[in-house]
Amino acid sequence: GVLAPEEEKGLTEAVRGGTGLAGWHGGLGDAFRQNPACQFMVGGQWVAHPGDIRDYEVRIGPGSFQVRTEQYYMLVDPSNEVLATTSFDGKDAPWIEGTLMPVAWKRRFGKGRVFYCSLGHAPGDFDVPEARLLVERGLLWAAR
Repeated sequence: GVLAPEEEKGLTEAVRGGTGLAGWHGGLGDAFRQNPACQFMVGGQWVAHPGDIRDYEVRIGPGSFQVRTEQYYMLVDPSNEVLATTSFDGKDAPWIEGTLMPVAWKRRFGKGRVFYCSLGHAPGDFDVPEARLLVERGLLWAAR
């Protein structure tokens, strides 16, 4: 979708003022392509998902877990506090082989807290307990 200028201003001012914002997959990472202020607030923008639905590893802290979903390639803000990552095997896009990509991050935007996770193409993605817990904790963090 596209936000009208007053809608974009209302959303970004609310978060800047202390309202939490959290989301996942395209619902936040590919929303409002025509609204760069929103992309700046979220801290990233979806670009592609080479290979579509695929099996891959998500690394979080010292551990990891496996998922079968779209593996997002994104443009990301270097100021994000990255919580989980993945890397691309290069099978469908050889030039990105080995690229380390954030899967989840948190960030501040003014007084607001923003959490994003690229998992969640289908509801079943959250049948993976680690994926569900990652998003639950992110939602709680953003809500304070």
